[in-house]
Parts: sequence; C-alpha cells; structure tokens
Amino acid sequence: MTDLTCNYLGLTLKNPIIVGSSGLSSSIENLLDITRNGAGAVVLKSIFEEQIKFETDKLLNSDDPQMKSWHEAFQGIVDKSEFYFDEAFEYLTSYAKEHTLNHYLQLVKDAKSAIDIPVIASIHCSTQYDWQYFAKRLQDAGADAIELNAYILPSDFTKTSAEIEKVYFDIITEVKKYITIPFSLKIGYYFSSLAQTALKLSESGISGLTLFNRPYNPDIDINTLEISATNMFSNPEEYSHTLRWVALLSGKIGCNIAASTGIHNHETIIKQLLAGADAVQMVSLFYRKGFDVLPEIIENIKIWMVQHQYNSIADFKGLMSQNKVNNPASYERVQFIRQYSSII
Repeated sequence: MTDLTCNYLGLTLKNPIIVGSSGLSSSIENLLDITRNGAGAVVLKSIFEEQIKFETDKLLNSDDPQMKSWHEAFQGIVDKSEFYFDEAFEYLTSYAKEHTLNHYLQLVKDAKSAIDIPVIASIHCSTQYDWQYFAKRLQDAGADAIELNAYILPSDFTKTSAEIEKVYFDIITEVKKYITIPFSLKIGYYFSSLAQTALKLSESGISGLTLFNRPYNPDIDINTLEISATNMFSNPEEYSHTLRWVALLSGKIGCNIAASTGIHNHETIIKQLLAGADAVQMVSLFYRKGFDVLPEIIENIKIWMVQHQYNSIADFKGLMSQNKVNNPASYERVQFIRQYSSII
C-alpha cells in the first residue's frame, strides 16, 4: 500500500498537494470541494494590507449607522484640541480596520469548522507593524499555520540589496514575537545571492520557504497606451526554474520547502518531490480545470510509486537533489554548455 503522508510546517498532510492562495480558496463552498477531492492542505486567499486600507477608507466614508454617529461626535472634537483629534481619529480608523479584518478572520474560523485538512492563512503586507498584528489575529482565529507572502521588488534605486533583504528578516523577527504556530515565507527570486539568503532565512525561525512568488509582469497595449498584467496563470513549462532551486537548496537549508509555479500534473509533482520539495502548491490548473482533477493526479502518483516500488514519499523525496545526484553540476552551468556548445 502506498503512503502519501508527509510533514510540512510541523503539520501532517495526507499528501503533499496544497491548494495555493488565490481567489479559489476564499469561499467555504470551494474549500469543501478542495477537501472532497483530496488535497493535503489549503492556503487561504491572502489578506492584503492594501485591501484593508482600501476597505477601511471606504467604511470611514460609508453610510454605516455606527460610523455616521461617530463622525458627528468626531466633528465636535476637531476644534477642541489637536490631541483629542488625533486620539479620536485613531479610534475611528481602528474600528474601521477591525471591521474589515473580521471578514477574513471569519473565513479562517469557518474553514476550520468546515474542513478537516490543515488551514494555512496567508498575509501580504508592506509595513512591519501590520505583519505582526495580522499574524497574531490569524493565530487567534484558529489558523494551523501562516504563510507570509513577502514579495518585495528590488526596484528602489535609493536602497542597497542588503537594505532590501533586511526587510525579510525584520518581518520574521517581529512576527516571531507574537505567534507560536508555524509560519512559512513565500519569496521571489530577486536576491543578490539567493542561495545564501535562503540559507539565512531558513535559520531565522521560519518553518518553511515557498519557492517562488510568481510576479504578474506588465504588458503595454500599444493602441490604448495602457499598462496591464499579462500571463496571469502559469503554464506547465514554468516549473523548471523552481525545480532547479528546490534541488539546489534541498538538504542544505534548515526548513521545509514548498515548490510553486508551473505545477500542472502528477509528473511535475513527482519531479519536485524527487528534487527535494516537502510539498507542492498548485493554483493555475484549478482555474482551468477545476478541483475534480485532483483524484486522478493523486492516483497517478500512487501508480508511479508502485511501479518504482516506493511505499512512501520519504522513500524517494530528495533522491534527485543536487546533494545526491552523480553529477551535481547538472543543476548549474553544465546544462547551458551542453545545450549551446554546438551553436556558439
């Protein structure tokens, strides 16, 4: 009998397939469908700091009876004292922020009540304070773990690479002070030294790294002269970049690895596990084909394991990582040389 059980972020998953964070994981109906079709865990749709700010501003200017009565009281304070003005405004914005955040916290609570697979909450923030504030609230709501989605594009010409990368460590340091549940960090690949940074991040107290954030790259409409996002969904060929880094980091960093981007079938899942991933995250496939494809993917992994006489994920995980292959250079420059030596 094949055993697909695996451990990720200290959680026991019945298989290594995690439905990643997206709009698909923002409703109880979908979460029930995800569970029925056999996923090992789910990452809820991210709560964005910008979303909280937008909803807060909208609520502050809404016709909500509570807000209207406070606005009236607020106006009476304005002329009295700058101190009281600041205090009242902070109270008002705190209420609005809490009102908006509660919608997401309710999703976490409802998910925990409705499904029996691990529920991983996701945060996408831009300021240090809000990371810790949101993380604590998500833990209190019952999340099994948290994924910190930290996508910081190194596009600030006034900051060095060291200053930009320090932000990641500052986030981790602050979040650790406020939560006890495991948390992972989802990162992009824009680092001056990805290997060294990944190693240091893995030693900072996180339980896992998700490789990688997939940026929505811009495109330009030459007729309307407008900027838009392109290639919203990944394609099956995109897995190779993640595969390389999973293989390079496996066995060398001190935390779990979740592979993400371009994972559309059982073959790619098996490849990522062979490279050393502890779990994989899938999203784009479900937008195209729905969650009904999951049982077939899981069954095909089992068939492959039987064919190769593997009883458990642990029997083959990491067998093709850089640490264990006969030619470690296969994951680095040697492939470039082989591919192009006859052309150049």
